[in-house]
Amino acid sequence: MYTAANSKSRLSIFVDGNNMFYAQQKNGWFFDPKRVLAHFVKESDDTSLVNAFWYTGLKDPQDQRGFRDALISLGYTVRTKILKEYYDDNSGRYSQKANLDIEIVVDMFNTVDQYDRVILFSGDGDFERAIELLRSKNTHITVVSTEGMIARELRNATDRYIDLNEMRREIEKLDI
Repeated sequence: MYTAANSKSRLSIFVDGNNMFYAQQKNGWFFDPKRVLAHFVKESDDTSLVNAFWYTGLKDPQDQRGFRDALISLGYTVRTKILKEYYDDNSGRYSQKANLDIEIVVDMFNTVDQYDRVILFSGDGDFERAIELLRSKNTHITVVSTEGMIARELRNATDRYIDLNEMRREIEKLDI
């Protein structure tokens, strides 16, 4: 647990990659995973990044290989799952989904002794209970998402909510 006697606050970042892909698509711009890490470390001089996790669904084992390798080289631990196809009764269409919520929660609790602060990039309301439990352990939780894509339950459970668009200048992927 972080106390005033500690020199640095220990931070872990968890990115729900599929959720964030759709949020970025909705916003019309994409963030740079490297700039995300830099933003939250430089946000405060007393912050030490201890973990960064990225979760994503794949069409096949080779899908997104270059992107995943780049994430690993930046220091992210990458967790993947093959997309599953299912029929959506409401829309009458087939969709693909790789639900990695349980992997995110397992990693959050498996590493809970390593951090004091969490940044969760997701708008998924399924994380509400996990966030409540982490907060009960005096963990400060920040959720990053975008308006119209963050569940009210998740927003209410967190210590701080940041809209992606508020950070655009600091984290947007720049085509250089």
